[in-house]
Amino acid sequence: MKIGIVWLPNVWKSTLFNALTKSYAAPAENFPFCTIDPNVWIVDVKDPRIDVLAEMSHSQKKVYAATEFVDIAWLVKWASKGEWLGNKFLANIRETDAIVQVLRYFKDPDVVHVEWSIDPMRDVEIINTELIFADLEHIERILPTLQKKVKASNCTKDEKKQCEILEVIYKALMDWKLAHTVRDQFSAEDLKVLKSYNFLTLKPFIYALNVSQDDLVNAEAIKSEYSEKLHAPVAVVCVKIEEEMMDMSTEEKQEFMAEMLEVQASKIPTLDDLISLAFNTLWLMYYFTTWEKETKAWTIPQWSTAPQAAWAIHSDFERWFIKAEVVWYNDLVECGSRAKAREKWLLRLEWKSYIVQDWDVMIFKFNV
Repeated sequence: MKIGIVWLPNVWKSTLFNALTKSYAAPAENFPFCTIDPNVWIVDVKDPRIDVLAEMSHSQKKVYAATEFVDIAWLVKWASKGEWLGNKFLANIRETDAIVQVLRYFKDPDVVHVEWSIDPMRDVEIINTELIFADLEHIERILPTLQKKVKASNCTKDEKKQCEILEVIYKALMDWKLAHTVRDQFSAEDLKVLKSYNFLTLKPFIYALNVSQDDLVNAEAIKSEYSEKLHAPVAVVCVKIEEEMMDMSTEEKQEFMAEMLEVQASKIPTLDDLISLAFNTLWLMYYFTTWEKETKAWTIPQWSTAPQAAWAIHSDFERWFIKAEVVWYNDLVECGSRAKAREKWLLRLEWKSYIVQDWDVMIFKFNV
């Protein structure tokens, strides 16, 4: 899954990308448009449960779930009309599965804002306007032809259905709404049809507020305020601090934040929170397998059945699935081993209809 990072110039978006990926892949300078071509990186979804299971099983290797982040160049007003390579940048966004919009919350007179003032909600309106314009231009090339065919009764059943679906999207866009705000009006089959059109505003949106160090102590209040305003998932990050901590271990980060902010490190939002939020927004989850060779998080769509989850390991596992041995993570950790969990009747057998849960540690039984 690809997650695109976009927003206006000089919100430290590329610095955020570098901190996310623990790399220096994206140029990050104090001037607009220093990014032109997208940078791509695979990012681990850090989960302390993997570390605990690996230590318990004495695993030689740990494998976290992962997602792909794409650092897309800045957008500006009139990007949908081609302003400052806008068409190229919008095309890059179309290739992603979700969009992280980085909003500047911090104040720094030495870092110029392209609009000359700090106003996150105004910035949201600017970028969403460009995305809506781009989708309107896209749909207006398709819908009139379908409508003519439907009106002349010269269309297939599928074309009629496509027309009905696109008319709902078109009305939302004309009402100045993002297409994903009417997503719940569509069935799973409708969404499959829409996927082929790749509308920008139908993608899930996540907002990342880039705050100053002083704002971190009020992170929860800021997050709550903007979640309500934006009606979307919001993460709070301090990119400047994250950049300083790029080369630190998890323990060093916790000590650094606790000492610097005099606040319990667990209460301070980090980039790991943003990564997890992006993963969840894509309706993904993972279950665990653990043994001496490897402890691993296996990525699957939410609401997957046990055979579908087995497919993540190997396609034959789904085809020849018999049952799954499942133990809840907390039970397994408390017992210290799968054998002891079995002795206490905490390990259970699940069959084909079982819906895999986020805290499941699994072993699959199959017949070939």
